[in-house]
Amino acid sequence: MRNEKLFLSLHKNLREDNNFPQELMRRYWISWSAMLLLFASCGGNKANNTEEMVVADSMTLNDSVAVLDSIAAEFENTPVPKAADELFDDFFFNFAVNKKLQMERIVFPLKSVNGPKTTEISKNEWKMDYFFTRQGYYTLLFDNEKQMEVVKDTTVSRAVVEKIYFNTKSIIQYVFERRRGAWMMTGIHTVPISTSSNASFLDFYHRFATDSEFQAESLGETVQFVGPDPDDDFSMMEGIITRDTWEAFAPQLPTKMIYNIIYGKPHKEAETKMFVLRGIANGLELEMKFRKSGGHWKLTKLTT
Repeated sequence: MRNEKLFLSLHKNLREDNNFPQELMRRYWISWSAMLLLFASCGGNKANNTEEMVVADSMTLNDSVAVLDSIAAEFENTPVPKAADELFDDFFFNFAVNKKLQMERIVFPLKSVNGPKTTEISKNEWKMDYFFTRQGYYTLLFDNEKQMEVVKDTTVSRAVVEKIYFNTKSIIQYVFERRRGAWMMTGIHTVPISTSSNASFLDFYHRFATDSEFQAESLGETVQFVGPDPDDDFSMMEGIITRDTWEAFAPQLPTKMIYNIIYGKPHKEAETKMFVLRGIANGLELEMKFRKSGGHWKLTKLTT
């Protein structure tokens, strides 16, 4: 609890400092979730693998959830800078932790479409959704490295946050539109994975993440590796991963549910795909590049 009190005290001091740079404040706002995970890990047993530490499909955070709710209450009285509406990512991180903002930025009654059935969710029925902030990481899908720059595009006026569930083979899509300069959630659609523009890759990914033999079979002849140099904190190292050495590099991946954000209009499925896993302000970054050849997806590059 000592660390948690220090964090809350820091939050209070930063709010009262009008000279604190907006960019640093934005980074601070999105770092609290990672801090909560740190608090949780300090009080329990150490995880046995990367997935349990960082990308677990589900985590028991009862104590930290109480702290999260306290911090969220603090944020309710924190004005959101106008600049947060320029980039969808800046807005969404605030939307996911600020209950007051979330209620203000949803168009009620909110239409929820699931196949032929359409229901309306009233303001009183809506429950705060923290999205991926409680798990401390999120995932994204892009067609190539160039498309990854879209997250910095201030002209994007539509975005869809996807919760992709492999057990039900369905996707819950949260639709956001920028209206009069402000991002608003305008609807929820539940669709089968089979209708997604990423359908082929998602089917492949789930098997790749859950079947080690299939994973080894899905490596390119060689896999390019880029990662930090263990002997130099300021340098990167490059090399080649073969099937014989893959086990030493294979990352633990989420298997039950992943997130994706579609910025602007969805694209038709391409022959390449970037799977990106990012920690929330904890420095974690994982990029995997896949290429489809002869109807089969193959891993061609791993960046950590």
